[in-house]
Amino acid sequence: MHAPDDAPPRHVLTPSTLNRLVRDLLEDALPLVWIEGELSNVARPASGHLYFTLKDSGAQVRCAMFKPKSTWLRFRPVDGMHVLVRARVGLYEPRGEFQLVAEHMEEAGEGALQRAFEQLKARLDAEGLFDPARKRPLPRHARRIGVITSATGAAVRDVLSVMARRWPLADVEVLPVPVQGREAPPAIAATLRRASASGRYDVLLLTRGGGSLEDLMAFNDEAVARAIHASAVPVVSAVGHEIDFSIADFVADLRAPTPSAAAELLVPDAQAVSRHLRQLESRLRLLFERRRQAQGQRLDHLFARLQAQRPQARLQRDRERLAHLERRLRAIALEQLKARSLRLERAQARLLARQPGLRLAGLRQHLVALERRLQQAMLHRLERQRHALDRSGRALHAISPLATLERGYAIVFDSQGKVLRSAQHVPAGTPLRARLADGELSLRVTDDE
Repeated sequence: MHAPDDAPPRHVLTPSTLNRLVRDLLEDALPLVWIEGELSNVARPASGHLYFTLKDSGAQVRCAMFKPKSTWLRFRPVDGMHVLVRARVGLYEPRGEFQLVAEHMEEAGEGALQRAFEQLKARLDAEGLFDPARKRPLPRHARRIGVITSATGAAVRDVLSVMARRWPLADVEVLPVPVQGREAPPAIAATLRRASASGRYDVLLLTRGGGSLEDLMAFNDEAVARAIHASAVPVVSAVGHEIDFSIADFVADLRAPTPSAAAELLVPDAQAVSRHLRQLESRLRLLFERRRQAQGQRLDHLFARLQAQRPQARLQRDRERLAHLERRLRAIALEQLKARSLRLERAQARLLARQPGLRLAGLRQHLVALERRLQQAMLHRLERQRHALDRSGRALHAISPLATLERGYAIVFDSQGKVLRSAQHVPAGTPLRARLADGELSLRVTDDE
């Protein structure tokens, strides 16, 4: 049996589920796309997001650029502006509307040119065309300069005017080429190759006046860059104004900010060179004068040496030296004679002082003096000893027992002559002797008590 046609399906999708499936399919199939078109309905609410419609002659698509990428734009999007947008393809689910979510936006035309410029610059830089090590120095005084530029532009007039004013001696040749349009790059590259192969030029100047990026694209061409790199002579690039940079500027041996500045770099200032030459001339004159004076002094010195080497001069010098030596010899002999005379006088004086007669007389006088001194010393010594004896006698007499005896005392001796100091143990009948001041008495003990 089959279900009727009006029976409900087994798997039913909701709008939300369907929108998510469609969104996933779109994001997987087209992750990032570049779209070029015209802006319309541009709106920037208070949230900072940017909403707009991108359209062309046959269709339009709604777009959104969310913050902060919307704040990074380097220009202000307005209706009618032609732009180039990089975006993700998506779906606005609440309304089921197809939309683009922009990540980058730039003005069309110039933006594409800028992107091509950056890509070529990165590729040539990777190949080493911008390597500073391969840059060649400019000739100090270029005799012949080739100027590759438009024959009718303001740049060539500025270059020729500056070079004529600064250094009229330079031989400047204008190599006319178109500097704008499709025919410009091959013409510039061919002229560079011919000028390099000719060997006529000391340096080449590639220049033009200012303009937009599109106007300067001839100098952002790969063929022109490789022709500059292959040049056998140094190349100076002066393209546009000071703020403009081209591929030619990076490849060239030197980049000048303006055509006039390039002319000033290529040729010296005649007035400055003239001042420098005058300074060199002054220095050369000063050095010459110093050299002349030094050579004159050296010549005088050599002449003096030559005169000094003449036989007459040498003979005169020998005579003067002989006279000088003779004077020195006489002076030395006189000094030695005086010294020896003085030594002789001193020796005679010492000899006279040591004669025997004089020595004996002196000894006699000395002996007499010593005798007198000895007698006086003996008298003095005897006098001192007599006085000392008197003092000792008086002192001895003061402590002598005899003096005590004169006062009525006596000294008793036993039979053996010993002084009797105690009456004890002296038996009766013991003979004794008593010493008095004027003599002695013989005694005998009568009683032993």
